[in-house]
Amino acid sequence: MLGDSKTPLDYRLLLGPGHSDSQSIGKLYNEVVMQIVKNTIIVILCLLLIPVVAVATAGAKQKSADGPNRVFSGGPLVAGELHRGPDPDWSFVNEIPTIEMQLLDPAQSRRIWIAEYDNRIFIWSGYMDNFVGRLWKSWPGQAENDGRAVLRIKGVRYERLLKRIESGDFLDGLTEVISGKYPSAMNRSSVEGGNVWLFEATPREP
Repeated sequence: MLGDSKTPLDYRLLLGPGHSDSQSIGKLYNEVVMQIVKNTIIVILCLLLIPVVAVATAGAKQKSADGPNRVFSGGPLVAGELHRGPDPDWSFVNEIPTIEMQLLDPAQSRRIWIAEYDNRIFIWSGYMDNFVGRLWKSWPGQAENDGRAVLRIKGVRYERLLKRIESGDFLDGLTEVISGKYPSAMNRSSVEGGNVWLFEATPREP
C-alpha cells in the first residue's frame, strides 16, 4: 500500500526471532517498496489506456458509418439523393464551409473544404511537399491513383472524377476565392510548387 509506514524495526518483528540482521531487514523493506511502485505504475498505465482505447474504438466504429463526423473519417456515403443530369450552378458551394467526400477506392469518406470558380469545383490538400504531410494525408495520393469519388453536398450525392491540377492561369482567381473563404495562405505558386495538391471534381459517368 502507498500508505505503508512500517519501519525497519517493524520488518524485524515480521521476520521473527533470529533475523536481526540489518541487511535482511533492508532487503525485505526494499522488495515491498518496489512492489508498491510497480503496482502504482500498472494502475497509472491502465488509467492512461482508457481514453486511448475509447478513441480508437470510436474511430474504428466511425469507419463503417455513413459518412464522417467532425473528428473521424467515415465509410461510404449511402444516404441522400443521387444527382442525375447536367451540373447545377456550383456557386452555392462558396457559402458552404465543408462537404463530405468519399473515394471509391478505398471507400472512405471525410470532411473537406471546397471552392467554386467559373462554375468548376475544386478540393485540395496542403503540406504535400514533404514525407510527413503525405503520410498524414493519404487521400490525395489515393485520389491521384483512382479519382473516382462521391461528393455529398447539402444531402445530395454527386458522382465525380477528381483530376489533379498542377498549373494554369486560372489559379490566380481560384486561390483568391479560396483565401477569401478560408484562413488559407494558398496561392498559385504553392500549387505549382507541389505544396498544395489541387483537384478539380469533374463529372463522372456512372
